[in-house]
Order: sequence, then C-alpha cells, then structure tokens
Amino acid sequence: MTLTLPFDNSYARLPSRFHARQNPSPVKAPGMIAVNERLARDLGLDAEALAGAEGAAMVAGNLVPEGAEPLAQAYAGHQFGGWSPQLGDGRALLLGEIVSPDGQRVDLQLKGSGPTPFSRRGDGRAWLGPVLREYLVSEAMAALGVPTTRALAAATTGESVIRDGRALPGAVLLRVAASHIRVGTFQFFAARQDTEALQLLTDYVIARHFPQAGGALALLDAVVAAQAQLIAGWMALGFIHGVMNTDNMAVSGETIDYGPCAFLDDYHPSTVFSSIDSQGRYAYANQPQIAVWNLAQLASCLLPLIATGESEAAEAAAVEEATASIQRFAGIYQAAWIAKFGAKIGLAGATEADRPLIEDLLTRMAVERADFTRTFRGLAEGRARDEFTDPAAFDTWAPAWQARLAQEAPGAEARMAAVNPAIIPRNHRVEEAIVAATAGDFAPFHALNAALASPYDTAPDDPLRAAPWPEQRVQRTFCGT
Repeated sequence: MTLTLPFDNSYARLPSRFHARQNPSPVKAPGMIAVNERLARDLGLDAEALAGAEGAAMVAGNLVPEGAEPLAQAYAGHQFGGWSPQLGDGRALLLGEIVSPDGQRVDLQLKGSGPTPFSRRGDGRAWLGPVLREYLVSEAMAALGVPTTRALAAATTGESVIRDGRALPGAVLLRVAASHIRVGTFQFFAARQDTEALQLLTDYVIARHFPQAGGALALLDAVVAAQAQLIAGWMALGFIHGVMNTDNMAVSGETIDYGPCAFLDDYHPSTVFSSIDSQGRYAYANQPQIAVWNLAQLASCLLPLIATGESEAAEAAAVEEATASIQRFAGIYQAAWIAKFGAKIGLAGATEADRPLIEDLLTRMAVERADFTRTFRGLAEGRARDEFTDPAAFDTWAPAWQARLAQEAPGAEARMAAVNPAIIPRNHRVEEAIVAATAGDFAPFHALNAALASPYDTAPDDPLRAAPWPEQRVQRTFCGT
C-alpha cells in the first residue's frame, strides 16, 4: 500500500531567510512504535499505510514522501531569561503542511531526525524517552481538551543516542501542529531589524491563524487572548510545562515542546520538576506571569509594525497600545481561571466572588499535601477528604462549599466529573513506560496511551488513578536533548 500525503507547503514559500532546506538523516533500521490511527483519519490520511514499512521509513527519516519540502525553521529566543539571537530547529524538520478534510491546515514535523544548520554542535537526534513522553503527554492534553501539538506516529531508529555518557535507543516523533511559529520566530527577525520579514511573518500568521485580525496590534491581541486561555487550562489540570522559553511559545495558542513537563501529584504552587529550572523560574504558580513576560517580548517585536509613522509620538503611541494589549492578559486569564476552577468544584456560573472559596481549598491542599487530581475528582465522587493528611482541613471547608452548591442547579457531581480527570499522565507512570520500552517492552506505553484517551471515564479501582507511593515519586524530569 502506497503512502500518500497531500502536501501544500505554504511556509516553504516564504523567503529563504525564514528556514534552511534540509533532508532528514537516514537511520539504520526504522521500526514503528505507534500510529495515532484516529488522528490520521481526522487528517484524511491512510492509517494503515502510515503503519506500514513506508510509514516507518518516513517517520524515521529514511523516506522523504512525494510533495514534502523538508526544512528547519529559523527562530531566536529567551531561554530562562537569557537572550539567544539564533536558535532554530536543531533536531526537527518540517516535512510540510497538509489540509485536513475539515479545512484545517497543519504542519507535519519530524522531531529527532538528525542535525540541521541550527543544531549548534548537537547530534540532532532524540532518544526513546523524550519521544514517548511527548507522545503520551501531548495526546493526554488533547483528550483533556487543551490546545496542543499532537503525536501522529513514533518510530525507533535501530541506532543509539549518547546522553550523559549512556547509549540509549534512538527514536523519532512525527508531530502535528497548527503551526510551529513561535514568539522566537518574531524575535529572530526583530533582532536583525528585518522589518520586511516581520511584516511577511505577521501577514502569514494572520492569514493562517487569526484571519479576523486587522494588523499587527490585532494580532497581538489575539495571541494574548489565546495564551491566557491556554495557561488557564494548564493551571486547571495541574500541568507544569517546565521550559516556557520564548522559543517554546507557539503564537497559535497550542501547547508546544514537551520537554521536562510534568503534572502535579501533591499540590503546591511552587512545585518545579524540570531538572534545568534550578531557580524555579517556570514553577507551577509562575506560569501566568511568565506568559505575560513572553508576550511582552512579542509585543516589542511588533512595535515597528504597530507604529503609524517614524516620529517619536508614533513610536510612543505604539508602545502604549502594545502595553494595553499585554495588560489585557490578566483579565482574560482571571476570568478563564475562575470559570475553570469554579467548574472543578461544581459551579456552573462561578464569578469573582467565588475566588476566596476556591483559593481556600487550594491553600488547604498545599498545607495538607493533598493530591491535585485526586482531590478534585474526589469532589465528584464523595471522597475528597481522604486526600488530606488531616481530613478536618477538608471538613471545615466543605460547609461553605455545600452552601454555595445549594445556589446552583442540580447535577454538580456530573459537572465535576466532566471536567476533573480521573487519569492523567502521572510522572511515575510515564517513567515506568519509558523504562520498560528502553528494555524492549512497549506494552506499558500502549496501555497507558490507551487509558489516557478517556481520562474522565475510568473505573474507581483502576490502578492508573492511584497517586504514587513515596518510593515511586519522580521529583525531576529531563529535557532529553
């Protein structure tokens, strides 16, 4: 069966300074790990052909399909606050774009496909662990309703990758995204004072993602709103991205670049998992303010396009307008946060007046080391108090909650069960799957992936619901580059 992909590569038609043409590097022995059959069908692709030998060869980088125009995208970025004027795709290649049957244009990108001109002395490869982590977590996020890049397929390479002095099995991920354009893409051209490229990029992003936006300022407004909604979604699920650099923020509003990401077990706002975040810059509670910081970098890039002239007055007006746009993040985010956390405690019409009730619960959870996911799911199942070291901490909060629920329409339990997942990709379960796969056993990966596809509908005794025992806890997650 022949693998056919209906490419229509708009990004490749942008000027050469936007990217570097590069074919993937062939590997020794491609072997398919998994194909996301449902996603393939949604994209109008032949899942059976993708799962075959041609598909494995394509995902691993040994076959460039007809119509593909592989390229590494150029971008810059702030990494942990430090400026890097040139980053770019160092281990990824955009194969091209396809348009799904519902009219959605998406990127198909290989991650771990070998070195590019942007590799900065790296090998351009990925080892199996980060590929499986991104596959599991990105697909879980999709099932949880969070905008995200998706995993279409993953393949082994038959070769080893050296990380920290160890030889580890290599792998490649085939990733789908609304696009891979980042805040750092704008920064790349702004740093070079390439206003022409900035205008081309702005027009391209507007046409592709925000066709209702009438210029650079409207584009900034749209990106601010999308990111505010996205970060509120992360917070409501206890998700920690772990590496919120500007080159890891997609202007489309999707979650992108799952490196040292993790979900909370015990709730605490200062929780950090990322092994490279030694200062806690990207801790759980810091994510909204970091999003604002990143968006401010985007705003600074767009100032030459927002200004209506070159006079000092025009420049000052542009700064004022861009600042006002960034300041709108807070209101959008807070409204989304209230709506999401209100729903988590059963409120169909939560308002700002409900914030003290929600924050009181979170404070008690932090003090009593209550599991984030199990506590909120427990509200729907009548067992939330069991998650507290001292159940009295819950018992003294519950009367105010019950009084507030009495003001709502019936059906709070069903409302809570619909937004509070029973299963998340817990760190220890992901690590178990990676360890097993590294030894050649992919059964735990497939079982976990299947369970995560239905995060709200599991039996109460499903072991994947369980919080980790102390000896199972994973305190640090790693980028894998």
